[in-house]
Amino acid sequence: MEYENIICETRDKIGIITFNRPKALNAIDAALLRETAARLKAFDEDPEIRVIILKGDDKTFAAGIDIRDMVSKINSPYLGLDDMQKDMKSIADTRKPVIAAVSGYALGIGCELALACDFILAADNARFGQPELSLGLIPSFGATQRLTHTIGKAKAMEMILTGRAMTAEEACMAGIVSRVIPLHDLMEESIKAAQRIAALPAEAVLYAKDAIKKAGMNIGLEDGIDYENKSSRLCVAAPGFRESLANFAGRRE
Repeated sequence: MEYENIICETRDKIGIITFNRPKALNAIDAALLRETAARLKAFDEDPEIRVIILKGDDKTFAAGIDIRDMVSKINSPYLGLDDMQKDMKSIADTRKPVIAAVSGYALGIGCELALACDFILAADNARFGQPELSLGLIPSFGATQRLTHTIGKAKAMEMILTGRAMTAEEACMAGIVSRVIPLHDLMEESIKAAQRIAALPAEAVLYAKDAIKKAGMNIGLEDGIDYENKSSRLCVAAPGFRESLANFAGRRE
């Protein structure tokens, strides 16, 4: 499949997707989101790929939804948002770990796309915001839920109702961002994080990600621990665990 709005590459066991609409500040239209979902699905099904990185350019991760694309669909039901929501769900359902390497602006659906990833590494120039209410729209791709789960009701309310953007440092303190990194080091550090994950037993990584996502669904502590216990037993039963255990014991000796 040829892509017009993204650039795809692989480095060892890492798949990298770069948004490529610089003239539009990487504003997300239906085509870009569709291509991103399709490429993520392909990486997810590729046995050679262990981790995926999503990124924009130095100035902009993704500066919101493409208004011109919405205007072109002014007579369409829901402005085509329903198809885009399906693509966003497909992105969030990716089984393999997905890292968002965010530099510059991540606004509206751009912020929501980063939130749909497993964790965010942010450059020191990153800004996160949800300005949709200024258009008479609410966040439509998960922010009302993911932000509230991540940073609590008060901060989510302020961020969405006022449209005020958070700096990278503030987003890190709030729990949106895992780490803040100098801009010139962002990609290098993202690759290093991906390499560390890619070097681990693949099945264990998938089980760990799945168990952590369950915790974010508010299933209750006891149910969450029970799910973790079941997942750990699946890890122990996997051939890769026995091999890793034997290798580790050999190194210790």
